Amino acid sequence: MPDQEELQPVTRRKFLETGTAALAALTALPAVAQTAQQQPVRSPDHHLSNESEPGPNNAVLDKQNRDSVWAPPTDAGGQPPFKYSFSLSHKRLEEGGWTRQVTVRDLPISKKMAGVEMRLIRGGIRELHWHVGAEWALMLYGSARITAVDQHGRAYVNDVHEGDLWIFPGGIPHSIQGIGDDGCRFLLVFDDGNFNEFETFLLTDWLTHTPPEVLAKNFGVPESTFANVPKKELFIFSRDLPRSLAEEKQQVEAVTGAVPNSFDFSPPKMKPTKTSKGGEVKIVDRSIWPATNIAAAIVTLKPGGLRELHWHPNEDEWQYYVSGKARMTVFAAGGRARTMDFEEGDVGYVDKSTPHYVENIGDTDLVFIEVFPTPHYEDISLAEWLAHTPSRLVDQHIAVGETMLNQIAKREAVVTPE
Repeated sequence: MPDQEELQPVTRRKFLETGTAALAALTALPAVAQTAQQQPVRSPDHHLSNESEPGPNNAVLDKQNRDSVWAPPTDAGGQPPFKYSFSLSHKRLEEGGWTRQVTVRDLPISKKMAGVEMRLIRGGIRELHWHVGAEWALMLYGSARITAVDQHGRAYVNDVHEGDLWIFPGGIPHSIQGIGDDGCRFLLVFDDGNFNEFETFLLTDWLTHTPPEVLAKNFGVPESTFANVPKKELFIFSRDLPRSLAEEKQQVEAVTGAVPNSFDFSPPKMKPTKTSKGGEVKIVDRSIWPATNIAAAIVTLKPGGLRELHWHPNEDEWQYYVSGKARMTVFAAGGRARTMDFEEGDVGYVDKSTPHYVENIGDTDLVFIEVFPTPHYEDISLAEWLAHTPSRLVDQHIAVGETMLNQIAKREAVVTPE
Protein backbone atom coordinates (compact mmCIF):
# COMPACT_ATOMS: atom_id res chain seq x y z
CA MET A 1 0.00 0.00 0.00
CA PRO A 2 1.35 3.51 -0.81
CA ASP A 3 1.99 5.71 2.24
CA GLN A 4 0.17 8.97 2.89
CA GLU A 5 3.05 11.11 1.55
CA GLU A 6 2.81 9.46 -1.85
CA LEU A 7 -0.93 10.12 -1.96
CA GLN A 8 -0.64 13.82 -1.11
CA PRO A 9 -1.65 16.15 -3.95
CA VAL A 10 1.14 17.85 -5.88
CA THR A 11 1.50 21.42 -4.68
CA ARG A 12 2.76 24.31 -6.85
CA ARG A 13 5.96 24.48 -4.74
CA LYS A 14 6.61 20.76 -5.03
CA PHE A 15 6.01 20.91 -8.80
CA LEU A 16 8.54 23.73 -9.16
CA GLU A 17 11.11 21.91 -7.04
CA THR A 18 10.70 18.76 -9.12
CA GLY A 19 10.84 20.70 -12.37
CA THR A 20 14.02 22.54 -11.34
CA ALA A 21 15.80 19.30 -10.50
CA ALA A 22 14.75 17.74 -13.78
CA LEU A 23 15.90 20.80 -15.70
CA ALA A 24 19.29 20.69 -14.01
CA ALA A 25 19.67 17.05 -14.99
CA LEU A 26 18.69 17.80 -18.57
CA THR A 27 21.08 20.72 -18.89
CA ALA A 28 23.94 18.50 -17.79
CA LEU A 29 23.30 16.02 -20.60
CA PRO A 30 23.44 18.45 -23.53
CA ALA A 31 26.86 19.58 -22.36
CA VAL A 32 28.17 16.14 -23.23
CA ALA A 33 26.11 15.93 -26.41
CA GLN A 34 27.16 19.43 -27.41
CA THR A 35 30.81 18.49 -26.96
CA ALA A 36 30.27 15.46 -29.18
CA GLN A 37 28.55 17.59 -31.81
CA GLN A 38 31.48 19.97 -31.90
CA GLN A 39 33.86 17.17 -32.89
CA PRO A 40 34.56 17.37 -36.67
CA VAL A 41 33.50 14.37 -38.73
CA ARG A 42 35.81 15.06 -41.71
CA SER A 43 39.19 16.64 -42.36
CA PRO A 44 40.98 17.81 -45.52
CA ASP A 45 43.69 15.15 -45.17
CA HIS A 46 41.39 12.47 -43.67
CA HIS A 47 43.46 12.00 -40.51
CA LEU A 48 40.56 11.66 -38.05
CA SER A 49 39.95 8.37 -36.32
CA ASN A 50 36.48 8.02 -37.84
CA GLU A 51 38.04 8.47 -41.30
CA SER A 52 40.68 5.77 -40.92
CA GLU A 53 40.59 2.64 -43.10
CA PRO A 54 42.24 -0.18 -41.16
CA GLY A 55 42.45 -3.51 -42.88
CA PRO A 56 42.64 -4.37 -46.60
CA ASN A 57 42.13 -1.70 -49.27
CA ASN A 58 42.42 -1.59 -53.06
CA ALA A 59 44.86 1.32 -53.05
CA VAL A 60 44.97 1.65 -56.85
CA LEU A 61 41.19 1.97 -57.23
CA ASP A 62 40.96 4.21 -54.17
CA LYS A 63 43.47 6.60 -55.71
CA GLN A 64 41.52 6.69 -58.98
CA ASN A 65 38.17 7.21 -57.26
CA ARG A 66 38.78 9.70 -54.47
CA ASP A 67 35.30 11.21 -54.74
CA SER A 68 33.81 7.80 -54.01
CA VAL A 69 36.20 7.03 -51.14
CA TRP A 70 35.85 10.55 -49.73
CA ALA A 71 32.55 11.84 -51.08
CA PRO A 72 32.00 15.63 -51.01
CA PRO A 73 29.64 16.70 -48.21
CA THR A 74 27.23 17.88 -50.91
CA ASP A 75 26.62 14.27 -52.05
CA ALA A 76 23.39 12.83 -50.71
CA GLY A 77 20.92 9.98 -51.15
CA GLY A 78 21.16 6.78 -53.12
CA GLN A 79 22.09 7.95 -56.60
CA PRO A 80 23.17 4.78 -58.49
CA PRO A 81 26.63 4.50 -60.10
CA PHE A 82 26.99 6.17 -63.50
CA LYS A 83 30.49 4.97 -64.37
CA TYR A 84 32.06 1.83 -65.80
CA SER A 85 35.52 1.29 -67.23
CA PHE A 86 36.37 -0.56 -70.42
CA SER A 87 39.32 -1.94 -68.43
CA LEU A 88 36.82 -4.12 -66.56
CA SER A 89 35.22 -5.47 -69.73
CA HIS A 90 35.90 -8.91 -71.20
CA LYS A 91 38.20 -8.62 -74.22
CA ARG A 92 37.50 -11.00 -77.10
CA LEU A 93 40.76 -11.71 -78.91
CA GLU A 94 40.82 -12.77 -82.58
CA GLU A 95 43.53 -13.14 -85.23
CA GLY A 96 42.71 -9.73 -86.70
CA GLY A 97 42.40 -7.79 -83.45
CA TRP A 98 40.17 -7.60 -80.39
CA THR A 99 36.98 -6.05 -79.06
CA ARG A 100 35.22 -5.37 -75.75
CA GLN A 101 31.98 -3.67 -74.77
CA VAL A 102 30.10 -1.77 -72.06
CA THR A 103 26.33 -2.31 -72.17
CA VAL A 104 23.36 -2.07 -69.81
CA ARG A 105 24.43 -5.48 -68.51
CA ASP A 106 27.58 -3.86 -67.12
CA LEU A 107 26.22 -0.39 -66.33
CA PRO A 108 22.49 -0.71 -65.46
CA ILE A 109 21.81 3.02 -65.79
CA SER A 110 22.92 2.90 -69.45
CA LYS A 111 19.50 1.97 -70.80
CA LYS A 112 19.56 3.69 -74.17
CA MET A 113 23.18 3.38 -75.33
CA ALA A 114 26.05 0.92 -75.35
CA GLY A 115 29.70 1.24 -76.32
CA VAL A 116 32.34 -0.93 -77.96
CA GLU A 117 36.11 -0.54 -78.25
CA MET A 118 37.78 -2.36 -81.14
CA ARG A 119 41.34 -2.84 -82.32
CA LEU A 120 42.15 -4.04 -85.85
CA ILE A 121 45.68 -4.88 -86.93
CA ARG A 122 46.92 -3.76 -90.35
CA GLY A 123 44.76 -5.81 -92.69
CA GLY A 124 42.39 -6.83 -89.86
CA ILE A 125 38.74 -6.91 -90.94
CA ARG A 126 35.53 -6.62 -88.92
CA GLU A 127 33.51 -8.82 -91.23
CA LEU A 128 30.57 -7.60 -93.33
CA HIS A 129 27.63 -7.25 -90.95
CA TRP A 130 24.80 -5.03 -89.77
CA HIS A 131 22.88 -4.12 -86.61
CA VAL A 132 19.29 -3.26 -85.72
CA GLY A 133 20.48 -0.03 -84.08
CA ALA A 134 22.64 2.78 -85.43
CA GLU A 135 26.44 2.73 -85.09
CA TRP A 136 28.30 5.97 -84.34
CA ALA A 137 32.09 5.80 -84.27
CA LEU A 138 35.17 7.80 -83.29
CA MET A 139 38.58 6.82 -84.65
CA LEU A 140 40.93 6.83 -81.65
CA TYR A 141 44.12 5.71 -83.40
CA GLY A 142 45.37 4.85 -86.86
CA SER A 143 43.37 4.55 -90.09
CA ALA A 144 40.67 2.30 -91.52
CA ARG A 145 38.80 1.62 -94.77
CA ILE A 146 35.02 1.52 -94.19
CA THR A 147 32.30 0.41 -96.60
CA ALA A 148 28.49 0.38 -96.65
CA VAL A 149 25.47 0.05 -98.94
CA ASP A 150 22.17 1.85 -98.27
CA GLN A 151 18.58 0.71 -98.84
CA HIS A 152 18.64 2.06 -102.42
CA GLY A 153 21.76 0.12 -103.37
CA ARG A 154 23.91 3.25 -103.26
CA ALA A 155 27.48 2.60 -102.20
CA TYR A 156 29.89 4.12 -99.74
CA VAL A 157 33.61 3.49 -99.29
CA ASN A 158 36.17 5.81 -97.70
CA ASP A 159 39.24 5.99 -95.48
CA VAL A 160 38.97 7.45 -91.97
CA HIS A 161 41.77 8.61 -89.70
CA GLU A 162 42.39 9.54 -86.06
CA GLY A 163 39.73 11.98 -84.84
CA ASP A 164 37.25 11.19 -87.65
CA LEU A 165 33.68 10.00 -87.12
CA TRP A 166 31.37 7.68 -89.01
CA ILE A 167 27.72 6.74 -88.79
CA PHE A 168 25.92 3.65 -90.06
CA PRO A 169 22.14 3.92 -89.52
CA GLY A 170 20.35 0.82 -88.27
CA GLY A 171 20.07 -1.98 -90.83
CA ILE A 172 22.81 -0.60 -93.12
CA PRO A 173 25.38 -3.37 -93.93
CA HIS A 174 29.00 -2.30 -93.51
CA SER A 175 32.60 -3.35 -92.84
CA ILE A 176 35.80 -1.96 -91.29
CA GLN A 177 39.41 -2.82 -92.14
CA GLY A 178 42.60 -1.56 -90.49
CA ILE A 179 44.88 0.09 -93.07
CA GLY A 180 47.20 2.21 -90.89
CA ASP A 181 50.84 1.27 -90.40
CA ASP A 182 49.79 -0.23 -87.07
CA GLY A 183 46.15 -0.79 -87.96
CA CYS A 184 43.63 1.17 -85.92
CA ARG A 185 41.58 1.42 -82.76
CA PHE A 186 38.14 2.99 -82.54
CA LEU A 187 35.12 3.55 -80.34
CA LEU A 188 31.62 2.49 -81.39
CA VAL A 189 28.43 3.79 -79.75
CA PHE A 190 25.02 2.22 -80.36
CA ASP A 191 21.58 3.70 -79.67
CA ASP A 192 20.50 0.60 -77.73
CA GLY A 193 21.66 -0.21 -74.21
CA ASN A 194 21.01 -3.92 -74.80
CA PHE A 195 23.26 -4.05 -77.86
CA ASN A 196 25.63 -7.03 -77.99
CA GLU A 197 28.68 -6.85 -80.26
CA PHE A 198 28.97 -10.63 -80.13
CA GLU A 199 25.45 -11.15 -81.56
CA THR A 200 25.32 -9.20 -84.82
CA PHE A 201 24.05 -10.12 -88.29
CA LEU A 202 27.11 -11.58 -90.04
CA LEU A 203 27.51 -12.41 -93.74
CA THR A 204 29.20 -15.77 -93.09
CA ASP A 205 26.57 -16.77 -90.51
CA TRP A 206 23.73 -15.98 -92.88
CA LEU A 207 25.14 -17.95 -95.80
CA THR A 208 26.09 -20.90 -93.58
CA HIS A 209 22.52 -21.13 -92.30
CA THR A 210 20.86 -20.85 -95.71
CA PRO A 211 20.33 -24.08 -97.73
CA PRO A 212 22.88 -24.31 -100.59
CA GLU A 213 20.14 -24.90 -103.16
CA VAL A 214 18.50 -21.62 -102.12
CA LEU A 215 21.80 -19.75 -102.47
CA ALA A 216 22.32 -21.33 -105.90
CA LYS A 217 18.81 -20.31 -107.02
CA ASN A 218 19.23 -16.79 -105.62
CA PHE A 219 22.46 -16.08 -107.54
CA GLY A 220 21.90 -18.35 -110.57
CA VAL A 221 25.06 -20.38 -110.00
CA PRO A 222 25.84 -24.03 -109.10
CA GLU A 223 25.58 -25.12 -105.46
CA SER A 224 29.28 -25.97 -105.51
CA THR A 225 30.03 -22.24 -105.70
CA PHE A 226 29.37 -22.01 -101.96
CA ALA A 227 31.37 -25.04 -100.88
CA ASN A 228 34.06 -22.95 -99.22
CA VAL A 229 31.82 -20.61 -97.23
CA PRO A 230 33.18 -20.71 -93.63
CA LYS A 231 31.15 -22.90 -91.29
CA LYS A 232 31.93 -20.54 -88.41
CA GLU A 233 31.76 -16.76 -88.26
CA LEU A 234 34.92 -14.88 -89.22
CA PHE A 235 34.04 -11.91 -86.95
CA ILE A 236 37.51 -10.28 -86.82
CA PHE A 237 40.06 -11.78 -89.19
CA SER A 238 43.14 -10.80 -91.18
CA ARG A 239 43.49 -10.54 -94.97
CA ASP A 240 45.35 -8.56 -97.63
CA LEU A 241 44.93 -4.79 -97.71
CA PRO A 242 42.19 -3.36 -99.96
CA ARG A 243 42.84 -2.00 -103.44
CA SER A 244 43.30 1.73 -103.92
CA LEU A 245 40.43 3.90 -102.70
CA ALA A 246 39.85 5.32 -106.20
CA GLU A 247 39.57 1.84 -107.71
CA GLU A 248 37.17 0.59 -105.05
CA LYS A 249 35.01 3.71 -105.32
CA GLN A 250 34.71 3.22 -109.06
CA GLN A 251 33.74 -0.41 -108.61
CA VAL A 252 31.11 -0.05 -105.87
CA GLU A 253 29.48 3.10 -107.23
CA ALA A 254 28.78 1.56 -110.64
CA VAL A 255 25.16 1.84 -111.84
CA THR A 256 23.51 3.01 -108.58
CA GLY A 257 26.04 5.66 -107.54
CA ALA A 258 27.18 6.82 -104.12
CA VAL A 259 25.18 7.59 -100.99
CA PRO A 260 23.92 11.22 -101.14
CA ASN A 261 25.28 12.13 -97.69
CA SER A 262 28.68 10.89 -96.59
CA PHE A 263 28.69 8.41 -93.72
CA ASP A 264 31.92 9.94 -92.34
CA PHE A 265 32.75 13.35 -90.87
CA SER A 266 36.04 14.97 -89.80
CA PRO A 267 35.84 17.08 -86.61
CA PRO A 268 39.58 17.91 -86.76
CA LYS A 269 38.77 20.00 -89.87
CA MET A 270 35.94 21.99 -88.26
CA LYS A 271 36.14 25.13 -86.15
CA PRO A 272 35.09 24.76 -82.50
CA THR A 273 31.45 25.54 -81.82
CA LYS A 274 32.51 27.38 -78.68
CA THR A 275 35.96 28.43 -77.42
CA SER A 276 36.92 29.97 -74.08
CA LYS A 277 39.86 30.22 -71.71
CA GLY A 278 38.71 26.96 -70.14
CA GLY A 279 38.70 24.95 -73.36
CA GLU A 280 36.49 24.26 -76.35
CA VAL A 281 33.56 22.18 -77.58
CA LYS A 282 32.69 20.89 -81.04
CA ILE A 283 29.05 19.94 -81.53
CA VAL A 284 28.38 17.51 -84.35
CA ASP A 285 24.76 16.75 -85.17
CA ARG A 286 22.45 16.68 -88.18
CA SER A 287 22.68 20.44 -88.60
CA ILE A 288 26.21 20.02 -90.00
CA TRP A 289 26.31 16.27 -90.78
CA PRO A 290 23.11 15.31 -92.64
CA ALA A 291 23.73 11.55 -92.49
CA THR A 292 23.81 11.23 -88.71
CA ASN A 293 20.93 10.28 -86.44
CA ILE A 294 23.17 10.44 -83.35
CA ALA A 295 24.38 13.77 -81.94
CA ALA A 296 27.67 14.35 -80.14
CA ALA A 297 29.84 16.96 -78.48
CA ILE A 298 33.62 16.67 -78.38
CA VAL A 299 34.82 18.58 -75.33
CA THR A 300 38.35 19.69 -74.42
CA LEU A 301 38.90 21.19 -70.97
CA LYS A 302 42.15 22.80 -69.89
CA PRO A 303 43.40 22.05 -66.34
CA GLY A 304 40.86 23.52 -63.94
CA GLY A 305 38.32 23.99 -66.74
CA LEU A 306 34.65 23.19 -66.22
CA ARG A 307 31.90 21.95 -68.52
CA GLU A 308 29.38 24.20 -66.86
CA LEU A 309 26.36 23.10 -64.83
CA HIS A 310 23.70 22.03 -67.33
CA TRP A 311 21.32 19.31 -68.47
CA HIS A 312 20.03 17.87 -71.75
CA PRO A 313 16.24 18.04 -72.16
CA ASN A 314 15.87 15.80 -75.21
CA GLU A 315 17.91 12.64 -74.50
CA ASP A 316 20.24 10.65 -72.25
CA GLU A 317 23.99 11.33 -72.45
CA TRP A 318 26.62 8.61 -72.93
CA GLN A 319 30.21 9.69 -72.23
CA TYR A 320 33.64 8.38 -73.13
CA TYR A 321 36.83 9.80 -71.61
CA VAL A 322 39.60 9.94 -74.21
CA SER A 323 42.36 11.49 -72.07
CA GLY A 324 42.93 13.29 -68.78
CA LYS A 325 41.22 13.12 -65.39
CA ALA A 326 37.78 14.39 -64.45
CA ARG A 327 35.12 14.41 -61.83
CA MET A 328 31.38 14.70 -62.37
CA THR A 329 28.54 15.26 -59.95
CA VAL A 330 25.08 14.14 -61.06
CA PHE A 331 22.09 15.66 -59.27
CA ALA A 332 18.79 13.78 -59.34
CA ALA A 333 15.28 14.72 -58.28
CA GLY A 334 14.56 14.22 -54.59
CA GLY A 335 17.78 15.86 -53.43
CA ARG A 336 20.01 12.96 -54.50
CA ALA A 337 23.56 13.70 -55.70
CA ARG A 338 26.72 11.69 -56.28
CA THR A 339 30.24 12.54 -57.41
CA MET A 340 32.48 10.11 -59.34
CA ASP A 341 35.93 10.32 -60.92
CA PHE A 342 36.91 9.43 -64.48
CA GLU A 343 40.06 8.61 -66.42
CA GLU A 344 40.77 7.64 -70.01
CA GLY A 345 38.82 4.59 -71.12
CA ASP A 346 35.99 5.20 -68.65
CA VAL A 347 32.32 5.45 -69.61
CA GLY A 348 29.86 7.84 -67.96
CA TYR A 349 26.08 8.04 -68.27
CA VAL A 350 23.57 10.77 -67.39
CA ASP A 351 19.79 10.42 -67.66
CA LYS A 352 17.77 12.89 -69.70
CA SER A 353 17.14 16.26 -67.98
CA THR A 354 19.44 15.34 -65.08
CA PRO A 355 21.80 18.21 -64.08
CA HIS A 356 25.56 17.66 -63.99
CA TYR A 357 28.95 19.20 -64.65
CA VAL A 358 32.34 17.82 -65.71
CA GLU A 359 35.54 19.27 -64.20
CA ASN A 360 39.14 18.75 -65.25
CA ILE A 361 40.96 17.76 -62.04
CA GLY A 362 44.22 16.76 -63.74
CA ASP A 363 47.27 18.73 -64.87
CA THR A 364 46.80 18.00 -68.60
CA ASP A 365 43.95 18.64 -71.05
CA LEU A 366 40.82 16.58 -70.50
CA VAL A 367 39.15 15.29 -73.67
CA PHE A 368 35.81 13.51 -73.54
CA ILE A 369 32.80 12.98 -75.77
CA GLU A 370 29.10 13.33 -75.09
CA VAL A 371 26.89 11.14 -77.31
CA PHE A 372 23.09 11.31 -77.60
CA PRO A 373 20.63 8.90 -79.33
CA THR A 374 18.99 11.75 -81.26
CA PRO A 375 19.87 13.69 -84.42
CA HIS A 376 19.90 17.05 -82.66
CA TYR A 377 22.01 18.32 -79.75
CA GLU A 378 20.24 20.29 -77.00
CA ASP A 379 21.28 21.56 -73.58
CA ILE A 380 20.11 24.01 -70.93
CA SER A 381 22.67 25.92 -68.87
CA LEU A 382 22.05 26.78 -65.21
CA ALA A 383 23.66 30.19 -65.72
CA GLU A 384 21.61 30.93 -68.84
CA TRP A 385 18.41 29.87 -67.05
CA LEU A 386 19.09 32.23 -64.17
CA ALA A 387 20.20 35.07 -66.48
CA HIS A 388 16.86 35.00 -68.30
CA THR A 389 14.67 34.72 -65.18
CA PRO A 390 13.67 37.93 -63.29
CA SER A 391 16.56 38.69 -60.92
CA ARG A 392 14.28 39.55 -57.98
CA LEU A 393 12.55 36.20 -58.29
CA VAL A 394 15.86 34.31 -58.44
CA ASP A 395 17.30 36.21 -55.48
CA GLN A 396 14.19 35.41 -53.45
CA HIS A 397 15.13 31.76 -53.98
CA ILE A 398 18.90 31.65 -53.48
CA ALA A 399 19.81 34.97 -51.78
CA VAL A 400 22.97 35.73 -53.74
CA GLY A 401 22.09 39.35 -54.48
CA GLU A 402 20.67 40.85 -57.64
CA THR A 403 24.02 42.47 -58.50
CA MET A 404 25.61 39.07 -58.95
CA LEU A 405 22.64 37.76 -60.91
CA ASN A 406 22.66 40.71 -63.29
CA GLN A 407 26.31 40.03 -64.10
CA ILE A 408 25.63 36.52 -65.45
CA ALA A 409 26.20 36.38 -69.21
CA LYS A 410 23.04 36.19 -71.31
CA ARG A 411 24.52 33.42 -73.46
CA GLU A 412 25.68 30.10 -72.04
CA ALA A 413 29.40 29.68 -71.49
CA VAL A 414 29.43 25.90 -72.17
CA VAL A 415 33.05 25.79 -70.94
CA THR A 416 34.36 27.96 -68.13
CA PRO A 417 36.28 30.10 -67.34
CA GLU A 418 35.31 32.25 -70.31
